[in-house]
Amino acid sequence: MSADQQASATPREPGSISRLLEPIRGRLLLAGALTAFGAMLTLLPLAGIAHVAALVFAGSDTASAGLSREILWGLGICLIGLLTGMALIFAGELVAHRADNHFTHHLRMAITQRLVRVPLGWFDSRASAEVKQAMQDDVATLHSLTAHFFTTVGRALGVIVISVIYLFAMDWRLAILALLPFPGFFLFFGRAMKASGANIQTFVAGMARIDNAVIEFVNGMPVVKAFGSTGKAHASYRSAVDDFANTFTEFTRPLVGSMASANAFIAPVSVLGVVLLAGACFVTLGWMTPVEVLPFVLVTPGLCAPLMLLHTVSHDLSNATAAAQRIQALLKTPLLAEPAPSAIERPRDSEVRLEQLSYAYGEHRVLCDLSFILKPGTTTAIVGPSGAGKSTVARLLLRFFDPSEGRITLGGVDLRRIETAQLYQHIGFVLQDVRLIHASVRENIALGRPDASQLEIEDAARVANIHQRILRLPRGYDSVVGEDAQFSGGEQQRLSIARAVLLDPPVLVLDEATAAVDAESEAAIQDALSIFATDRTLLVIAHRLETVINAEQIIVLDEGRICEQGRHDELLLRGGLYARLWALGGCDQPEAVPAC
Repeated sequence: MSADQQASATPREPGSISRLLEPIRGRLLLAGALTAFGAMLTLLPLAGIAHVAALVFAGSDTASAGLSREILWGLGICLIGLLTGMALIFAGELVAHRADNHFTHHLRMAITQRLVRVPLGWFDSRASAEVKQAMQDDVATLHSLTAHFFTTVGRALGVIVISVIYLFAMDWRLAILALLPFPGFFLFFGRAMKASGANIQTFVAGMARIDNAVIEFVNGMPVVKAFGSTGKAHASYRSAVDDFANTFTEFTRPLVGSMASANAFIAPVSVLGVVLLAGACFVTLGWMTPVEVLPFVLVTPGLCAPLMLLHTVSHDLSNATAAAQRIQALLKTPLLAEPAPSAIERPRDSEVRLEQLSYAYGEHRVLCDLSFILKPGTTTAIVGPSGAGKSTVARLLLRFFDPSEGRITLGGVDLRRIETAQLYQHIGFVLQDVRLIHASVRENIALGRPDASQLEIEDAARVANIHQRILRLPRGYDSVVGEDAQFSGGEQQRLSIARAVLLDPPVLVLDEATAAVDAESEAAIQDALSIFATDRTLLVIAHRLETVINAEQIIVLDEGRICEQGRHDELLLRGGLYARLWALGGCDQPEAVPAC
């Protein structure tokens, strides 16, 4: 499906484009006006040709001997008009592109500044492709609008307006007849758009089924090859394609005839044929001379291209409307509430308290009435079946989002009264999903402390057991991630630990940092963490219970509630959920573990 059809199928918010373009609307209108007047002036040569022909066929005395003074003046005026028109069009394009540069720069900055201030949990529910679409694809779509739409419409309208005025000035009777094909174009084009709108939802649904079938087939390729189910794997995709073929036929059948008729009406040869037929009749009746028909022959077919151009840019406007709606939705993303300067407080120590904490994703309640304390210098582990809410607790402590009820305090201060930058100086984290930026290894480690010295960065890398691996890279710490620095999952985790080491926070959150790495990497990561975690307040999200048997406090969650709480030996003696998880060898078997 074409981009314009996709855009036409997307619900739009009225006025989205108007609001976004408000800062540069005046410059865009000026650009459109300049190109409109420029396009009008570039048509002077056509009028000049008709004028010269009239002089020549009128039998002027100077015509046989050479160009008369009047002809030379006419040609000079046409040349000046053409050059002036081209200059005005160039000026209009320049104004539009400068306005577009200003607009896209400030729009991307506004999106970036907004995303910097949204809760980090907002990104968990969105694919990076969504943000990329808004910041890159949708802004690029608006570039077509701001840099080209107004100037294109200006040129087209300028040509149409001046041409119609000129034709009516020449002879209003022939002008009416010469313009008759154009209402026919709009009639059939309207029918085509109506038929398209009636079937567009079915068309979009068919395309979606094909996309899903392709993704399912590609993702399932290893299973298909392993079990030899090629026929079954192809069946879903083949069925989706066959259904779409029927849908496409139903979608295009009413369009073909209407669009063919519409295009036939304004084909230059059709318009020229109408002009010649009407002109011949007028000449036969003695109402006009052949020379007087010439302006209509030259100018009228030239109206076809601007009309088709307006039809094309109308689709660009549809795409831009949908893009503007998505950008505005992104710019309205709720922000993470920052405390007022007068309300900012500093934590007294590294004690963390969760007080009657609850959290819900929409209608789904994830955590319910949690209360416990992370005492300074101790390790607290949170365990439980999959989906119990373990990682949600960690993300609330890191303020990826705020709790629905209750509160979390650090050093006696509610997290919502601590500046975000200050919060992450007190709480460091090593999560299972590591994110490295496209920058040097040095910059990746110093992400939280850009002013750190090279010695400090290397010391952090040594603690994280990654220094020697970095030195083996082509350019060492100057190697760029994704170019001449490629890291395994375990090595990325150790870089993440080096980041946390460099920040040196009193509180550290570990969300199963070794869950997805091999045994060798796990040993290296555990060694790094054991050195770094000394004398810090630790919150460990554990999927493998053997990693937390020495924790001073183990919190057992089930369905978002605290089921049990205590040390490893105490919990085993109770014979509850923790003991059953220990017997099963882990936490990720919720269907095999009864609730507490």
